Amino acid sequence: MDTMRDRFISTASQLLDEEPRLAVVLADISADGFAPARRTHPDRVINVGIREQLLVGAGAGMALTGMRPIVHTFASFLVERPFEQVKLDFGHQDVGGILVSAAGSYDWPAGGFTHMAPGDVALLDTLDGWTVHVPGHPDEAEALLREAVTGDDRVYVRLSLQENREARPVSGGSGFSVVREGRRGTVIAVGPMLDNVLAATEGLDVTVLYATTVRPFDAEGVRRAAGAATNADVVIVEPYLAGTSSATAGEALMDLPHRVLGLGVGRAELRRYGHMEEHLTAHGLDPQGLRERISGFLRP
Repeated sequence: MDTMRDRFISTASQLLDEEPRLAVVLADISADGFAPARRTHPDRVINVGIREQLLVGAGAGMALTGMRPIVHTFASFLVERPFEQVKLDFGHQDVGGILVSAAGSYDWPAGGFTHMAPGDVALLDTLDGWTVHVPGHPDEAEALLREAVTGDDRVYVRLSLQENREARPVSGGSGFSVVREGRRGTVIAVGPMLDNVLAATEGLDVTVLYATTVRPFDAEGVRRAAGAATNADVVIVEPYLAGTSSATAGEALMDLPHRVLGLGVGRAELRRYGHMEEHLTAHGLDPQGLRERISGFLRP
């Protein structure tokens, strides 16, 4: 099966044939994959080289002319390194575009911490007006990208090598979906964390919600699930910085006595390369680690 990044390349290349105002802006990453599309659309597939500030600025400049840019590179080079350009060129100028990242929190451990961005969603949270998609399967990544291309807003699509075994129906406007119902609490699994969450909560009397669009946050869906449980205890399992959505969930539950536990990537830097699965275990995001922390948090 292709990866989310593979599917992004093939889908975006096809969309370039269908959408005349669409453009793809690259900074060397994935340039080989877009080579056929660049030969067909040399004026709409632009590789600026390893210059990430220019990458974002060029995309925003295209948006100012009425184009719909897709701006793509690794998450650390797309959100963190050119953050001022994301803030000003897109946000301050109030133009839309689609940022599509790859190699998020720990996808390529051999690249070291320079190629990891566990804080990307938290950083975008400091800005107004961004929709954030975190698909858990290549089919979901394709559906969310196709939906984003038709709009004019600011969208971040976070791709990963970690993925769930099966795709689920997704739409940026549909909110969180109910995968399992229970009475002892609510567990929100974000994107590629769903399979591990389902394994971790097997046999537990909890509701599991699946989230592929985390901004805007589905406050109504979380309130509904938490309100139906015996206790309004909510656990959020995210594949990026732990606690990124905890405050947002707390705001959603302000009218209910509640507790929120945010699980995700820890702040401590893991300085051994290892493999993605080892990073998951080290951060407690494997099924065993999740079960221990979820069951320990929920009230008996």
